[in-house]
Amino acid sequence: MNSLSIDHIELTEVAYLGDHRVKVSFNDGISHTVDFAPFLLKAKHPDIKKYLDVNKFKNFTFNYGHLHWNDYDLSFSNDDLYNGQIV
Repeated sequence: MNSLSIDHIELTEVAYLGDHRVKVSFNDGISHTVDFAPFLLKAKHPDIKKYLDVNKFKNFTFNYGHLHWNDYDLSFSNDDLYNGQIV
């Protein structure tokens, strides 16, 4: 158990790992890999499906504690990233 007292979970670091996988790290010391491929493969909307192109996917932005693509064209809540529930 982590003894660090955290008021809320913040995303502190993001690293592209290849394909549609991103390592996310949080202010409580938790880090894990999120694979976005299943989400992207299920998507019906062309604005989301376009990120199946790895060249588009890997050009995400991480700023102000948020991970997003193309000025929030695609984004996920930090809670979802923390829990690995990308749906």
